[in-house]
Amino acid sequence: MADCNHDCSSCGKDCAERETTDFSAKLNKYSSVGKVIAVVSGKGGVGKSLVSSLLAASAARAGLKTALLDADITGPSIPRAFGLKEKAFATEDGIIPVKSKGGVDVMSLNLLLENDTDPVVWRGPIIAGAVKQFWTDVIWQDEDVMFIDMPPGTGDVTLTVFQSLPVDGIVIVSTPQELVGMIVEKAVKMADLMHIPVFALVENMSYVECPDCGKRIEVFGKSHMAELAAKYGIRNTASLPVKPELAELCDEGRIEEFEGDWLEGIVNEIKNM
Repeated sequence: MADCNHDCSSCGKDCAERETTDFSAKLNKYSSVGKVIAVVSGKGGVGKSLVSSLLAASAARAGLKTALLDADITGPSIPRAFGLKEKAFATEDGIIPVKSKGGVDVMSLNLLLENDTDPVVWRGPIIAGAVKQFWTDVIWQDEDVMFIDMPPGTGDVTLTVFQSLPVDGIVIVSTPQELVGMIVEKAVKMADLMHIPVFALVENMSYVECPDCGKRIEVFGKSHMAELAAKYGIRNTASLPVKPELAELCDEGRIEEFEGDWLEGIVNEIKNM
């Protein structure tokens, strides 16, 4: 290619000239991780971290030994959702993740910072390197499944995770707006480019349920999830309602106390992978 800089580590193109360099990162020798599922979104503000938290809590409820890796380095919200106050600590063998009340092993940069509000002013490659270290330096013991809460978009961290970690599939989070549907297609195409299957599509803020009659009201427009799922052959889908209680649980650090079976189908599919 005319514009090729021959640095395949920073490129997602699948071209004939691509060097067959192995970018895979080795898991800590004391770790054991089964399935790895990355939760992605084409843009911010669609509830990706909420879905990551709900998936992890649902998997733990289903009896799976569950890990949650917060790869959104500059905007880590996972510790707050789970109410984690304890800090991660290092031993001679590696970093020990923090366990939630529900038994989810969590690793996030905020669990290493002295103050939760300290900003992370790093360039992209450093951020991507930190995410890779969460895989190589953290001791993930006997995890059946790991969910990775990715930053929005398709930048350095996404490319690093897809190239370096053994991702078995991705869950794409969207909202009903048509523009977001277009952005979903970008995420699907990137996954295809990186040869990673799209495991599920989750539509957040899909509807409001009337408290009196139970009718579903599509306040943000008609859903296009079924069309997108059919177009790209995505078998697993789920719709999450607009539910103020979920926001309150996140703010109060009690996300594991949520009530709802919206993601049980996806978790069951993961158990059968």
